[in-house]
Amino acid sequence: VQLQASGGGLVQAGGSLRLSCSASGRSSSSHIMGWFRQAPGKEREFVAARDAYNVYYADSVKGRFTISRDNVKPVTYLQMNNLKVEDTAVYECAARRGSAVTDMQLYTYWGQGTQVTVSS
Repeated sequence: VQLQASGGGLVQAGGSLRLSCSASGRSSSSHIMGWFRQAPGKEREFVAARDAYNVYYADSVKGRFTISRDNVKPVTYLQMNNLKVEDTAVYECAARRGSAVTDMQLYTYWGQGTQVTVSS
């Protein structure tokens, strides 16, 4: 499974961005995708993931970020509203078979990151 993340950029605090993660390859439509991020000098952290039954968000993004999926394409989106300076990071999408989980160690495939920079 190959993943391609896009949609990052520079935005002012309070603004919005929508990230996309396109999956291709064999059985890609059957994989669950999640979003993670890594800020400079910090460890990678979980952001959001969802499957047919559950959706998970990091506490820091609840109420501001929404993860959704277009199963036809398949593409997973991360709509980010009311962005804060502390949301600045490289955002990565990852895929796995089975259910959505928050543990990054359980994801098998990773795409390249897309930079999100939020200015004050």
